[in-house]
Amino acid sequence: MNKKFSGNRQVGMVSTFDELIHAEFQGAKNAICWYRNLAGDFKEVASKLQLKENITDISIEALLALELSEQGGIAREIILNDLKALTDFGALPSLNLLKSYERDDEFDFISTDVYSYHVDRSPIAADTFLCTYYGAASDILPNSQVEQKILVPEIRQKLIDLYDGQETGFENFLKEYFFDLHYQPKSDAHHFNLGVGHLWKLAVDHPEQRALPCVHRAPVENEGEYRLLLIC
Repeated sequence: MNKKFSGNRQVGMVSTFDELIHAEFQGAKNAICWYRNLAGDFKEVASKLQLKENITDISIEALLALELSEQGGIAREIILNDLKALTDFGALPSLNLLKSYERDDEFDFISTDVYSYHVDRSPIAADTFLCTYYGAASDILPNSQVEQKILVPEIRQKLIDLYDGQETGFENFLKEYFFDLHYQPKSDAHHFNLGVGHLWKLAVDHPEQRALPCVHRAPVENEGEYRLLLIC
């Protein structure tokens, strides 16, 4: 087991899928990792899939249609098994071949795209599952090392100016446009990279959540390299 993973208070470690889905978040721990050293050639799988848009949802049929080497076939089987396990659990996983996400450049003082540190929110009890099979992997930060962007005085004042409405509706405005989901790292923040091949469960902001939601961001993609990502 990698010491970097096991020594992080934010991260819980498990060794099976069953342990992953039943592990609970508590205290500062809001990210749980099924740590894996995967066999197989995931680069081959990614290179033979067809990118139709910047983010392409890959169907099981498209995955099965690929002509792969033995190592590519091993990688495909792992992906299929992950998709099946999450589906059987009741989740709705998707496999994405990713060139880049859409950037939010509407405002120069706040960003609300996935490259910005953010949390996920759900009206019902839910978790975020993700695994990067190939390419750059996501980062997380402890909640103690971030500040909600809407509480940063200069950003908040610009949002007030942007809103220009009744004071009683301002908080709803922040939620409606997802400004309240985004965070900026403090000066002493140290991000933690989720790595490749591990299946993660991240805490989501929902009414029954007993831990703080996990602050995370999408990585800047490596030049000339697509990401192959499972997410739900």
